[in-house]
Amino acid sequence: MQNRGFDNEMYIAEQASFIRERMKRFDGRMYLEFGGKLLADFHAARVLPGYDPNVKIRLLKELERDAEIIVCIHAGAIEQRKMRADYGITYDADAMKLIDDLNEWGLSVAGVVITRWQGQQAAKSFMTKLENRGIRVYQHEPTRGYPTDLDLIVSEEGYGANPRIDITKPLVVVTGPGPGSGKMATCLSQIYHDNLVGQRATYAKFETFPIWSLPLKHPVNIAYEAATLDLKDSNLIDPFHLEATGETAVNYNRDVESFPILRAILQRISPDSVIYRSPTEMGVNRAGFAIIDDEACREASKQEVVRRYLRCVSEYALGIADKASFEKADLLMKELALTPEYRKVVPAARNAAEQSKLAAEQNLPGAHLGLKVYCGAALELPSGEIVTGKNSTLLHAATAAVLNGAKRLAGIPDDIPLLSPLVIESISRLKREVLRGRNASLDVDEMLIALAIGAALTPMVQSCVDCLPELRGCKMHLTHVPTPGDEAGLRKLGINLTADTLFASKRLFVE
Repeated sequence: MQNRGFDNEMYIAEQASFIRERMKRFDGRMYLEFGGKLLADFHAARVLPGYDPNVKIRLLKELERDAEIIVCIHAGAIEQRKMRADYGITYDADAMKLIDDLNEWGLSVAGVVITRWQGQQAAKSFMTKLENRGIRVYQHEPTRGYPTDLDLIVSEEGYGANPRIDITKPLVVVTGPGPGSGKMATCLSQIYHDNLVGQRATYAKFETFPIWSLPLKHPVNIAYEAATLDLKDSNLIDPFHLEATGETAVNYNRDVESFPILRAILQRISPDSVIYRSPTEMGVNRAGFAIIDDEACREASKQEVVRRYLRCVSEYALGIADKASFEKADLLMKELALTPEYRKVVPAARNAAEQSKLAAEQNLPGAHLGLKVYCGAALELPSGEIVTGKNSTLLHAATAAVLNGAKRLAGIPDDIPLLSPLVIESISRLKREVLRGRNASLDVDEMLIALAIGAALTPMVQSCVDCLPELRGCKMHLTHVPTPGDEAGLRKLGINLTADTLFASKRLFVE
């Protein structure tokens, strides 16, 4: 059982107090750029054991009397149908999901800003869809003169060309689905417009990682670099903060590189506003002060670095990640002296596949014969116990592992099947003969539906279904690249998946 390393209540109290103090010190409207995920921050939950993935929303509920929310999305991301890997949905769908989630929490959205708007057709369709549902949408074109021509940026042709978003409260949280959404530009544009009408306004940034108060090479901060391989982020000691205060603080390259431009723009917009001496001073994050077990966070972060490395290796094999990302992931592993086997499910899955292959070669009882590839899966339960699964003509390896895990949690003996072979064969026949599918064995997504049907008829199966939520956050490793159905089903269960680069089929297109 993993020790709790983070105290949510301590964090909310400390963070809310610090934000209120920043607002009081400035005595005006504050635009707070929220980096990272506002909701469902599972990266933070993985590296800070005990962290509530929705703690930032709970923080906003604490501040809701003073706060409004703006959602930004880059028009190019809509046009290119950019995907959120953790949800498997596009950025525009994620923006709509974010609005729904905020409404469910009782937090209203002041408006949606489509940034770097150039009349893209997909962005127009997205705007129409939102407006037809009563949501205010604003278009911000690329800022003329950015980043070098301050006279043009801070003028009617620069930020002045953007429509002003109607705001009534002193704290404005600006968020968006992923990096590059145009959050900072939206904040600066609003500050420009506010100053034109005599409303004092300033900017601050909320960025959970890297945690500035932890050492540069702390595993929590290294895990942030592993999480942003595609962005090429790297941590460093904030040179502006060191020069201004003599104190070391950790920040990351993009914030440090953009800080001189940001500070110059703020000074040009409002010379009498609070001027930050460093990007660290500009931030408001207090996550480091809610860590209650440093060793637990170190261990969890090492596990996350291995997870990110294995995922990058798979994505590199699939042509999704580039060579530079792969090399950076390998370097981070070496920094922490880690190997893939540090993640206990990795050798367990590989051993399961090897044992299955040996059993077939020796024609042992219960062996699965005639398979083209012998695949293994290993799942670590909340207790730390590991269960495994092997592929067969009826089930994928991941499917077998989830079923075995559910049985173990429900206290059902291994030799009792949860799904009737007749039911599995009936589904397989449907896939082969009616749907013309090539892969007749059940993936995880299909198994969950079959399990739900069985639960309506058998209390034993229902007891296993009731245990499935306990798998959320558990680790799984596959010895092969997962099929779309396996990946979708494991994502729904909240299982943290890694995989080797072996392909279970020689076919390029996998159903």
